[in-house]
Amino acid sequence: MATPQENLLDWLRDAHAMEQQAEKMLKAQSARLEHYPKLKARIDQHVEETLGQQQLIDGCLERLGGSASTIKDMTGKLMAFGQAVGGSLMSDEVVKGAMAGYVFENVEIATYTVLIAAAKAAGDKQTQAACEKILPQEKAMAKWILDHLPEITEAFLARSEDPELEAKK
Repeated sequence: MATPQENLLDWLRDAHAMEQQAEKMLKAQSARLEHYPKLKARIDQHVEETLGQQQLIDGCLERLGGSASTIKDMTGKLMAFGQAVGGSLMSDEVVKGAMAGYVFENVEIATYTVLIAAAKAAGDKQTQAACEKILPQEKAMAKWILDHLPEITEAFLARSEDPELEAKK
């Protein structure tokens, strides 16, 4: 059995690893984008948000006497690396990357929704406030991707039809 505080601490470690993975994935995707400036700009903005989110989660972990899980962090980074390598091999990398980004943002939304409820149950108002600050950023990024998927797809399709243009990134 585990107390709400113990579960909260464990889930904060998961969130830390998730944000490490997000940073690596976003930076890799941004570095490869050449022909989609709006997408690249929004990803770069979210990298900065992600770095701030990492600091908030680190602060919660430290305040609760915990620390990040090296194994979870390394696993997340390894998964991000695998996704980046796999994505770079696809002819429709930009579309698949945007779709994967949307899915990942929704995982983050679920994670912070759980963390807010767990922090409430544990009576940890500071962690609750930190997660309530992060959640709207994740929702905004997911909404941006969803709203721009048609535009990204159309741009990809137009570039893909032209033998003079590269479409994938």
